[in-house]
Amino acid sequence: MQRRSVFALAPPLLAAPMLAAASPRRAAATEDPRAGGSGGLGAALQRFRALPGSPSYLLHLGEGGAVARFAHQPGLRLFIASAYKTFVLGQYLREVEAERLALDEELAVDDEVRNIGSPVLFGLGGRLPARMVLEAMLTHSDNMATDIASARAGADRIRGLIAEARLRSVQIPDTTRVFESYVFGAPAGTDLGWPGLQRVLANPPPTIRPPLNDEVTLAGTARDLVTWYEQVLRGSFFNQPATLTEFRRIQAMAAQIARVAPPGTVLYAKGGEVGDLYGFNAKSFAGQMVAFGRIPVTFCFLVNWDTADGAFAPVQEAFFDAIADILRGALRSLA
Repeated sequence: MQRRSVFALAPPLLAAPMLAAASPRRAAATEDPRAGGSGGLGAALQRFRALPGSPSYLLHLGEGGAVARFAHQPGLRLFIASAYKTFVLGQYLREVEAERLALDEELAVDDEVRNIGSPVLFGLGGRLPARMVLEAMLTHSDNMATDIASARAGADRIRGLIAEARLRSVQIPDTTRVFESYVFGAPAGTDLGWPGLQRVLANPPPTIRPPLNDEVTLAGTARDLVTWYEQVLRGSFFNQPATLTEFRRIQAMAAQIARVAPPGTVLYAKGGEVGDLYGFNAKSFAGQMVAFGRIPVTFCFLVNWDTADGAFAPVQEAFFDAIADILRGALRSLA
């Protein structure tokens, strides 16, 4: 499976020592007793809880968990990585709906937005329609596409959408490059630019700031991400049905969906990851499955851990395997 992350790190960075403060903060468990029951769903949830570090999830069967609710530390604030890009998509489409932006507008792709972690746009220059930029952001989690869209929609407007949705735990940076700059030692809000980031990659510092912090980060809780998807997929933040249709279309393109979706089901989701960044690891996957074309199954799965507790690749596989079995079990329980 192709490994993608918020950072596309050079080998020297992967070997650098971990900053001790990078471990996530813990919160009291709030486990639903039904999650430990017998059968496929209970066993899969138990496997997820056994992941190293700080696993967290919230699973709603039916709107608002009307059929069933399963939770483990859903209020634990964790690093959510690229799962935050759903908010960029949502606000960008609101800007289009308000006719402040247009999906066929051509946006610049150049060194002003050049960034690591950009599997689609990194080697490109010129201009691309906004629609393709948004698709690159969601399908392949492209950081350059994210920063182009964030700058065009406006970081403060994106935060305004998060506030409107009452997602109090969610914290996002102005751009992914501003976040990277801060982690590598720049003052909060500073963008090192592409030349500056290249210098950091060529001469990595001995330590970094923790990716999960209170200044410049990509953070949230499983509870808030489930709240977001239940609201946005109802169309709560859009005025026109066509906007919701476009949001769903792009949100359903995320590459990781194929890794966990039961056959014949529709999923709207976005995940993210950081792999062995000075010993810090994170995985996230959040969204909604439509069971039998009518029952929403809304979910968020998060885990942050240190490399000393588990290597990235096997934990990633266990993460996806557990989620795939959880979603299959949820579907069977609703049949």
